[in-house]
Amino acid sequence: MGFDVEKVRADFPILSERINGKPLVYLDSANTSQKPRSVIDAMTSFMEHGYGPTNRSAYHLAAEATDRFEATRTKVARFVNARSASEIVFTKNATEALNLVVRSWGGANLGPGDAVVLTHMEHHANIVPWQMLAAEKGLEIRWVPLTADGLLDTSGLERLLDGAKAFSFTAMSNVLGTINPVADLVAAAHRAGAVAIVDGCQSVPHMPTDVQAWDADFMAFSSHKMVGPSGVGMLWAREEILEAMPPFLGGGNMISDVRTEGFTCAELPAKFEAGTQAIVEVVGLGAAVDYLTAIGMANVRAHEREVTVHALDALKGRFGDDIVIHGSPDPDVRGATVSFAFRDVHPHDVSQVLDQHNVCVRAGHHCAKPLMRLLGANATVRASFYLYNTPAEADVLCDALAEAGDFFCL
Repeated sequence: MGFDVEKVRADFPILSERINGKPLVYLDSANTSQKPRSVIDAMTSFMEHGYGPTNRSAYHLAAEATDRFEATRTKVARFVNARSASEIVFTKNATEALNLVVRSWGGANLGPGDAVVLTHMEHHANIVPWQMLAAEKGLEIRWVPLTADGLLDTSGLERLLDGAKAFSFTAMSNVLGTINPVADLVAAAHRAGAVAIVDGCQSVPHMPTDVQAWDADFMAFSSHKMVGPSGVGMLWAREEILEAMPPFLGGGNMISDVRTEGFTCAELPAKFEAGTQAIVEVVGLGAAVDYLTAIGMANVRAHEREVTVHALDALKGRFGDDIVIHGSPDPDVRGATVSFAFRDVHPHDVSQVLDQHNVCVRAGHHCAKPLMRLLGANATVRASFYLYNTPAEADVLCDALAEAGDFFCL
């Protein structure tokens, strides 16, 4: 069966909303995605009929809640092709997942003079934790530069990785839409003896993911960008690496035993899941994984590519030199995120006028200030498409952008 975007749109209640008589055009999914009815209903039903504590109580309600919680872990493991559910750690968001890697693995394995390699397109969540650890331990941070069209410049990668202990990079840029060659980057890291850490926040919701094929060591990703609820992040890591890492947070659930003289950790993945987890949200995440699995991630990617091609052609065809679209024009190496500058109008002013037409875009630095400085911009306008967006909505964006241009010419 082919991909039917109108059928998909009908699954998302918010897309039928009208504000001041106009339909909602939601183009901010790189920030956070909208939620289908199946996710909303799963969370509501669980709270009404099945809510209980997990991993602590033996009574029936608690046992069923634990089963639902752990069933999601199994679904997530299959979704990214992990070797086992024990390799999936739930966190409160992907930022915490990356901090877990930096603090636990990095804190135990890195010391003065050790080098970590990042790229110039990273989100702050994959920069600041490393900078914090570098300040404490005297680490060196090296940076992979970009080409003029927003791809990674890997011509000097072997030199940058020489002697490095870790290479941490995004699978897809949240600003440029650049899809990085993850397996090649992982292989380069491993040839240099470095651990490979992947920020999958922008890629996992939009295309098939196979962590075993990548041969990576860690990957962080987030529920709320993949039609699931906020409050849940995920860390996938090789089981043997997780086993060797010290715990990140201490407290209930992450222990096997506690005595006055010390403690022993619980088995994976509980070792990294201290305290009460976001139980309802994890159940919602399970429904989100079911939803995306039923559609097929290859179908999601193909649809988004079609919409992105239309959007790029429409924006350039309509506005020519009045618009600068950042990133590669090649749809095969970019996702459905389109960041741009429009004339000399400030991005926040553009977004406010677009909002008057119910076109929701993000304006700002997108938590990527080092990249913004390379682009020579304080901010960009970012329209990000997802499985529920249509080429017609890209045309609405163009119409609203034209009105913004007329407004600021007055």
